[in-house]
Amino acid sequence: MPTHFQGEPEQVLALDTFVKLQRASDSFMARLHAHGTHAELTPTQFAVMESLLHLGPMCQNVIASKILKSSGNITMVIDNLEKHGLVRRERDAEDRRMVVVSLTPAGEEAIRRIFPVHVAAVVEEMSALTADEQRTLGALCRKLGRGASTADMPAPADA
Repeated sequence: MPTHFQGEPEQVLALDTFVKLQRASDSFMARLHAHGTHAELTPTQFAVMESLLHLGPMCQNVIASKILKSSGNITMVIDNLEKHGLVRRERDAEDRRMVVVSLTPAGEEAIRRIFPVHVAAVVEEMSALTADEQRTLGALCRKLGRGASTADMPAPADA
């Protein structure tokens, strides 16, 4: 549904595009959820565990920045994962002010079991787009994610 806002053409276009982007994202995530890709985890818990699986142990603030969540939200998410025995917190031996979060063996087993289901569901849902369309969408999302202040910067080689 397009915006019903009556404004300048660039405002209407921007709002209409925003609504389409948000609806596409929400719809995509709902379909992934229907596949059971996150099993017993919330999307944020899944994101934390997936980042720990692929990037290794890290501090909460680093996790928060990797998955674009607030440090307060990450604290609650990690508290809940810790209660379920999926992650553990340990003080850094060299800098006692830092608390490092890592997967427990049960957490690693869970995310290794869940992640392939997630990948298969993402591949299935992305098959609505051709490979070139997926690359174009990825480049546009990266550009939009960087914001207007960096939109004119050249894309890195891994784009």
